[in-house]
Amino acid sequence: MAGCAITQSSAIPVWRKRIEDRIAKARALIGRLTSFRSGNNRPRIVRTVRMAFAGTNISLSQPDITQKLTEHIDDLKQKIAAWGKRIRRFTERSRRFNQNHLFQSDQKRLYKSLERPKVCGVGQGPDQADIIAFWGGLWSEPVNHIEGPWMEVVASQGASVTPMDPITITPEDVAEAVRRAPNWKIRDSTRCIISG
Repeated sequence: MAGCAITQSSAIPVWRKRIEDRIAKARALIGRLTSFRSGNNRPRIVRTVRMAFAGTNISLSQPDITQKLTEHIDDLKQKIAAWGKRIRRFTERSRRFNQNHLFQSDQKRLYKSLERPKVCGVGQGPDQADIIAFWGGLWSEPVNHIEGPWMEVVASQGASVTPMDPITITPEDVAEAVRRAPNWKIRDSTRCIISG
């Protein structure tokens, strides 16, 4: 193939573009079949419907052509759904593969890519008086719950359960757990990993 230059966009993979083209063509065909079914008999629409049924024993003069059109439209819709699932499945697999590769080669860059951008200070916050009025209104109102007889059954079943012993975590326990972790990974108060 001398003289052929193959240019590939790095944004959209070729396989995805191919499937998206199939989906676009199937949607266009669905539109034309639906238009023919609703009574549009223009030559271009009729030619498209004939091409859609080419190779089958279906002619446009059959009495049950409306049913055949509906079945063909449903088949195309199912194919579109399957192609869309294939795109999602391939994309998810590719994302997982890239993350696994990045985890093995450069964990710090992986964690940085997983971080969500922090949105802070957007707009004016509510007044303190409004907050107190809102939550005070909720907490100060007495609430009468309707407790049925099943609550007593649950309480009697739970009475025989022994409570768990309290757990105390010592600084030595924390030091032992953190000892094997790389020193540039820590968790903040919201359990997010911060890499430094």
